[in-house]
Amino acid sequence: MVYEVNSRTQDPVFCQLQKHINELQAQLAKAQSEVTMQLQQANLAAMLCMEMAQSTSPQPNPQQPMDILIANSNPGLMEDNNNFGSLWEPLGA
Repeated sequence: MVYEVNSRTQDPVFCQLQKHINELQAQLAKAQSEVTMQLQQANLAAMLCMEMAQSTSPQPNPQQPMDILIANSNPGLMEDNNNFGSLWEPLGA
């Protein structure tokens, strides 16, 4: 049995076949990881589409939360384009 193993490992045809098997296994592993990544991307896209479809009310602009709060609490404060010139009087007047 040991003789058979030694003779197979030294056989050029066996070595070429073993090399080919290793290359095919590496290709298979790469293809499996690519498929997994594509499935994850597809699942993420589907989840995003579902979330977008479910959100029916418009969301406030997160860049201007104070403006929204001020405008909702006292609309007269926003009339001065946030300069607040009418709210401040010069010192010493």
